[in-house]
Amino acid sequence: MKTYKNFIRTVVVLSAISLTSACSDFLDEEDESNFTTDTYFTKAEHAESAVNGIYEPLVPITNSGFGGGTWLMLEFATGLANTSLGQATNIYLVKDLINNSDNGYGNSFWTEYYTGISRANLAIEKIPEINMDETEKQNYLAEAKFFRAYYYFGLVRMFGNIPIITNSVDLGSEQLYPEQASPEAVYDLIISDLTEAESSSLPWRDESGRVSLGAIKTLLADVYLTMAGYPLQKTENYQLAANKAKEVIDSAQYTIFDSYDDLHDPATKNTGEYIFMTQFAANIQSANWQPAILPYNLGISAYSAQTGGIFSTNEFANSYETDDKRAQEKQFYFTSYSLEADRNDSINLGAPYIFKHFDIQANEESAQSDLNWCIYRYSDVLLMYAEATNEAEGTPSTEAYNAINQIRQRAEIPDLTGLSQDEFREAVRIERIHELSFENKTWYDMARWRKAYNPETNQLEDFVGHNFSYLPNKALTERELLFPIPTSEMQNNPNLVQNSGY
Repeated sequence: MKTYKNFIRTVVVLSAISLTSACSDFLDEEDESNFTTDTYFTKAEHAESAVNGIYEPLVPITNSGFGGGTWLMLEFATGLANTSLGQATNIYLVKDLINNSDNGYGNSFWTEYYTGISRANLAIEKIPEINMDETEKQNYLAEAKFFRAYYYFGLVRMFGNIPIITNSVDLGSEQLYPEQASPEAVYDLIISDLTEAESSSLPWRDESGRVSLGAIKTLLADVYLTMAGYPLQKTENYQLAANKAKEVIDSAQYTIFDSYDDLHDPATKNTGEYIFMTQFAANIQSANWQPAILPYNLGISAYSAQTGGIFSTNEFANSYETDDKRAQEKQFYFTSYSLEADRNDSINLGAPYIFKHFDIQANEESAQSDLNWCIYRYSDVLLMYAEATNEAEGTPSTEAYNAINQIRQRAEIPDLTGLSQDEFREAVRIERIHELSFENKTWYDMARWRKAYNPETNQLEDFVGHNFSYLPNKALTERELLFPIPTSEMQNNPNLVQNSGY
């Protein structure tokens, strides 16, 4: 825990330092106490601090308050979430299919992810010049390349044709007003970065929360699986995705938790099922999404902000199979809770709120959450493998059944068996939606499948033409397969072309 918190402290301090080029036009005198990109990268400690700064843009994505939070964008785009937070305009733009380029959530994703890319570019550019241990140097470069790939992977899926920037940028750079690249070109860069990162000597897992070989291979499996679907439809990548997921499985470094309680217990961070997470530490850099998952001002929490920002629709919470443990009270969802004023008294919340992200200690006592935000966990890898190998081999194998049935056995529902390829495809997709609910996974899956989930029929439907349960008279169109490029970016860069329909 001490190592983990020291890492958090380092990231917090570094997030306040701007590593930018000096501009001598403004001041002739040189202040030797100021760092510039030309003077900073001189020793191993500088490489570490530069890479630590690349982690920081993960943090604002989860921040939530009475304006909602950036991460909510990907959940309301599924049609499976509801809210009682009336003043969060950005939520309703997405939820009610009236989204536009002024949506602050999209702007935050774009800004934070390109900030991460900028920091990764600087590290990749400057670290090779440092005289330091070569193995350590290559590992820091692997972390930077992992993050550049991760941030581009999010951006290309959300926004489609996006600029590729691979060098540090200043006011004189040719890339100051970059043109958009095709998704295929972005994916080529992503794969190149991750393949190079794989050759490092990073450990298979790192319980301090740093990038590990397991995280790199998991991200690469996800990238290959996504490329096999829409819009690229490189179906040969199903086998590549299966191979990478199998490497993670065969490493024997990860295992699913026995209890769903472990999914929101700060004591389990970076262990067991968890492969990669955004790092938080109470009273240093506290997890700040708790207000979003609390019912609006019902007095169940020590947090003063209880916003009712997001909860499951009733239809989705009721769509799990009969006796599925995940749907039982205080497993993935909760509908009642004790009152902060009297923990012996409880109140009905009126909706299924998200318990899998609920920090009990923070809500009942401290209002300072020590809970990490999960980016990848082992259940995701098992389901990637089951899906990919079914597509690659043309029929569900014994290993594919074993992968998905590990998830189902924990949920205490019957094993799958005897399915055709099409039946297994449908089953594993629905399993992903149920298992990875409210973890910023489902919309990405919908986009690559071109399918949306109907919780009332427990079936997948064509994305275009699908109706959300609360919006029966307005259907999804091709427009909703991407988010709009933010207005500020369109105004600042004349070379950008807005996505169709916005």
